[in-house]
Formats: sequence, structure tokens, C-alpha cells
Amino acid sequence: MPIKIPNQLPATPILESENIFVMTETRAVRQDIRPLRLLILNLMPTKIITETQLLRKLSNSPLQVEVEFLQTISHISKNVDPQHLASFYTSFEKIRDKHYDGMIITGAPVENLEFEDVDYWQELCKIMQWTTQNVFSTLHICWGAQAGLFYHYGVPKYPLPAKLSGIFRHKLLRPETRLFRGFDDEFYMPHSCYTEVREADIKNISELEILSVSDEAGVCVVVKSVDNRRVFITGHPEYDADTLSLEYFRDVKKGLQIDVPKNYFPNNDPTAPPCVNWRAHGQLMYSNWLNYYVYQSTPYDINEIGSK
Repeated sequence: MPIKIPNQLPATPILESENIFVMTETRAVRQDIRPLRLLILNLMPTKIITETQLLRKLSNSPLQVEVEFLQTISHISKNVDPQHLASFYTSFEKIRDKHYDGMIITGAPVENLEFEDVDYWQELCKIMQWTTQNVFSTLHICWGAQAGLFYHYGVPKYPLPAKLSGIFRHKLLRPETRLFRGFDDEFYMPHSCYTEVREADIKNISELEILSVSDEAGVCVVVKSVDNRRVFITGHPEYDADTLSLEYFRDVKKGLQIDVPKNYFPNNDPTAPPCVNWRAHGQLMYSNWLNYYVYQSTPYDINEIGSK
């Protein structure tokens, strides 16, 4: 089954060129099934790139998924055409009475700010509170994971001595969990962050369970253990092969003192093309979340979400 997306979304021709089955709105209305309703709060400045990365992961599934994109209105995006936002994004006020089977809250380049100093923090808090009654399962990524852990459970973030960037090996603490079905004993994931959450703080909260950690990158995957309706991933399993490279050369061009991403370029040589070793597990993680944490558990009547 395909992923259902707006007719003219820029990601459509990219995904089709990769032989990924996408379905436009025009074709989807002819099918008599209930698709999963998924909301993506895209906080990244590179909106189109992030849209394409996430849709690529969500599309490799036998499920039909109807995707909407959400933006914050308390922040003006400077790196995207306003017409793109007007065409493909909605606001919280327009969807606050709706229900969704799943939601993704992305990362954002605001880690060096205190949460309360982020210009859209109050709006984000309203959205995160709304998810408790209107979304069945919410997946938080990178800074979105830090923000969610802080808002829902008071878990603080801490500054790192230097940017953590690279591909890091992770081990499974709970290999039997459904999120890791089909995983090997170890897997790799890209990280790109200036701050961290710490294992000791999370272990003090009985509602949370750490599922995966890395010796170099720290806590990787956390879930709300009672019902799995909140998942927090501190890395970026959706990253493309060149994403860390583009970030690195962008920072170098800005004159920042930045280290070469670890375990990324062959022989640590930035002129060599990176070797991808995280794509399969990243795909599997998104597919498992969509299948086991959303499709297999969400009510058939979407309006029942939050009623119990």
C-alpha cells in the first residue's frame, strides 16, 4: 500500500523516482478503506528535505497513510518559500478538534537555547498537551525528543562539550520490544546534537523505559512504558546519506570550530563519499512504529482516541 500525500508536494517526484509507491489525493479518494491519519510537526528549517526523508520511511509499508504537515505560527520560517507552507501546511487552530492515529515531532536547531527561550515553546507545549487526548502514538525525534521528555516528565537536557555528530553503534536493552522486531544485536544511527539527556534522570521516572543506548552517543530510544503511546528517539534514523556531510560543510563555511562527523567518512576523510550503514535499521524502526505502535493498536473509530 502507498502513502497518501498532496498532489503537488515536492517530495512526490523524488519518491516516485526511487520506485516508492505514493498515492495522490485524487487517486486515494477512490479507495474504500480507512487510512491511518498521521500528523507531522516539522520544526526543521529545511522543510522539503525533512518532508522527503520522513515520507520515504513511512511509505515502505503495506498500510495506507494519510499525512498532514503542521507548522507553528509563532515562528516565521526563513528557509522555505511561504507559498510552500501555505499550500501544504496547516496550523494548530485548524486541527485542534481532530484526532490522529500517529504524530511525529521533528528536531529543531534550537538546542543551545533553554526550552522556555524558544519563540514557539508555548505553542509547542499546547500541541504536546493536545496529543495526550487527540493522538494515539507520538514519535519524538532529536530535539523533539528532548522537548517531549522535558515537557511531559521534567527530564532536563545538558550541554555537550562539543557537537556530537556522526554515526554511532547502539545496543538493545530490550531486544524483545516490538520497535526492534527484525533488528540485529547492534545497529547504527546518525546523531547531530549539542545537548543530551542522561540515563540517570530517565531511570528516576517509573513511567519511562530506556530501550537502547550507545557507548558514545548515550541514550538513544525511550518509551512511555505503560502504553507505548510516546516514543522518544534522540538520533536521526531518517537521515539521508549526505545529511551529515551537508551539515558539516555548512558549519565549516560559517567558520565554526567543528569536528569531522565520527564514523562517517571513510578514513575520516571529508572528501570521500560516506558509507551508509544505518538505512535498513532506520527504515525498520519507522515501519515497526507505524505498524505495532499505531496500526495494530489505534481504535478503528478514530474519534475514540483519548476517550478512555
